[in-house]
Amino acid sequence: MSIKETKTDVILIGAGIMSATLGTLLKELAPEMEITMFEKLANAGEESSNEWNNAGTGHAALCELNYTVEKPDGSVDISKAININEQFQVSMQFWSYLVNSGLIQNPEDFIRQLPHMSLVHGEENVTFLKKRFEALSNNPLFKGMEFSDDHDKLIEWIPLIMEGRTLNEAIAATKIDSGTDVNFGALTRMLFDHLTKQNVELKYNHQVDDITRTSDGLWELKVWNMATGNIERHTAKFVFIGGGGGSLHLLQKTGIPESKHIGGFPVSGLFMVCNKPEVVEQHHAKVYGKAKVGAPPMSVPHLDTRFIDNKKSLLFGPFAGFSPKFLKTGSMMDLVTSVKPDNLVTMLAAGAKNMGLTKYLIEQVMLSKEQRMEELREFIPNAKAEDWDLVVAGQRVQVIKDTEAGKGTLQFGTEVITAEDGSVAALLGASPGASTAVHVMLQVIKKCFPDQISEWEGKIKEMIPSYGMSLMKNPGLLEEVHTFTEEALGLREKELVYS
Repeated sequence: MSIKETKTDVILIGAGIMSATLGTLLKELAPEMEITMFEKLANAGEESSNEWNNAGTGHAALCELNYTVEKPDGSVDISKAININEQFQVSMQFWSYLVNSGLIQNPEDFIRQLPHMSLVHGEENVTFLKKRFEALSNNPLFKGMEFSDDHDKLIEWIPLIMEGRTLNEAIAATKIDSGTDVNFGALTRMLFDHLTKQNVELKYNHQVDDITRTSDGLWELKVWNMATGNIERHTAKFVFIGGGGGSLHLLQKTGIPESKHIGGFPVSGLFMVCNKPEVVEQHHAKVYGKAKVGAPPMSVPHLDTRFIDNKKSLLFGPFAGFSPKFLKTGSMMDLVTSVKPDNLVTMLAAGAKNMGLTKYLIEQVMLSKEQRMEELREFIPNAKAEDWDLVVAGQRVQVIKDTEAGKGTLQFGTEVITAEDGSVAALLGASPGASTAVHVMLQVIKKCFPDQISEWEGKIKEMIPSYGMSLMKNPGLLEEVHTFTEEALGLREKELVYS
């Protein structure tokens, strides 16, 4: 059997939103660059990026309470919220550039304006939400946010959630109309359709089995062509590992020092979905609550309006589950085979430190439908079991690594691991992930293409006018950015005034 060998400039592993974004950025910056993408599944955006495998929230920290923390002195730290909002604005600018340049069409197929809300119960939580609102609403990034603990106003905002509640119940919400519902699966497919026209070679049904360094410093990939059964070898100067939960195994195969002492802990997700029109039409927002005491950040309950294939539905969750698989289409041996001599102590330390998480996951797995309905009824008191079905969302692999906080620290977020020479980069972790894809991929480009970044800066600023600047510190630029992104993406429904 002959082994096919090819050489290219850049290899992307995984046909998700991250590879799609990086490939699109690189092709705009260096049209002559040769890029090849490998994906083991038959289509793009089938794992974490798929519209049914994530919540579809444009994460801008407008409603996610876990991005704002109450400090010991009672004040609210909004620094993480500011960072995430700024990063989402970068994505919005790049998507607008692609639409205005005619590189992708019909933005309504992947993004819609939808109010983002935070909802809390109990006097203590209401007090916290009001403090959070005061801290955020004074910041130009969060202009237009409203707060109310008035039942009549809340009935106007969220009638489905308020139906059946007593007047003496302490409940409050914040609302901001500039939130978004994003179909990352549709966007991923659009970007790869565009890349096909840019002569990027997209190889589906191709599984990357190994990555090794050659004597001349290139990376050689051993790839199984699943359609023919043949083994292929492909070399490149730069490799991006964007295979979702599958990235950890491939990163470990590179053998780079940065891949050591890193582990992964898989968490699966479940959502309740309602497609009954008379229920769906009573709710129009993404409403995020507060995670229960002791529950991990990814368990924050939320009731979301979703638009998938131009059909409106409601999703509630997530309910956590456990599977040793790192991908929905992965192997039951994924977790076991990710444990190596260099990360064994790290993984054991994480296990010892996270007994509470383990207990939480076991409890979640054991929930009956009626028990899940009881949690839903904390949001919708009159919810009926026959109106809701269960759907399995994507697998998320939380990063475990040694940090200043100690060995085996579980990370809840998105992480990029790069080789010191910038020749390989891998994306690990979970939320806010897709929403901040453009910011994250620009960081990859900055680290991995240091010799070209200065000559590319002009083009980057054309695509992302705020590049290198803080929108929070430049309200005039912020207003301009909001105006052109709203117009390009068809999001302008309500005028907001920026100061």
